Amino acid sequence: MRRHREEGLSFRHLTSFGVDEFWPLPRGHGHSFWRFLDEHLLGRVDSDPERRFHLDGGAPEARVDEACALYETAITAAGGLDLALLGLGTNGHIAFNEPGSSLASRTRIKTLTRQTRIDNARFFGDDVDSVPTHCLTQGLATIMAARHVILVATGSRKAEAVHHLVEGPVSAMWPATILQHHPHATALLDDAAAHRLQLAGYYRETYRSKPHWQGI
Repeated sequence: MRRHREEGLSFRHLTSFGVDEFWPLPRGHGHSFWRFLDEHLLGRVDSDPERRFHLDGGAPEARVDEACALYETAITAAGGLDLALLGLGTNGHIAFNEPGSSLASRTRIKTLTRQTRIDNARFFGDDVDSVPTHCLTQGLATIMAARHVILVATGSRKAEAVHHLVEGPVSAMWPATILQHHPHATALLDDAAAHRLQLAGYYRETYRSKPHWQGI
């Protein structure tokens, strides 16, 4: 946003797709990711509202599967995802693909784990019972089809998940580990999130020695 304000960087040709949404949650609800993205990012730059795609947490039960299928169609029609920007759950989920998710999954409805609902209770007045039990989410295969994935994790509570993500076996029990098979995935970590990594020193060394032509 600084570059948008100060250097004129434009987002008018950006096409964006939200990765997940609580369900059921009406459009524009104060705790929806739809509203969060529009208020804190997309609405603060010159992004075209007609090119912002969000999963519809207000979709009626009878149309949820159809809405998810249409979302996948919209991603394909846009030429696929150039960049997937992800966080990391304490239990290793990316988007809302909870432990046990199919590694071949596409956009669909999922049931949230109690831990994920606890982690998100801060958005609902610290009342875990107010956090919806379900969500709509891009699937792991949807994310893996992106040309570049950037994952951001901070804080010591993410350290165990980071350890599995980077150094553990690929497993549906830690869904983020599927990113080990991505040809262009980048993890941005602070020291607290990285402190469980056994080869942290080596990773820093390889990053410092990275050829400039490889990019991020």
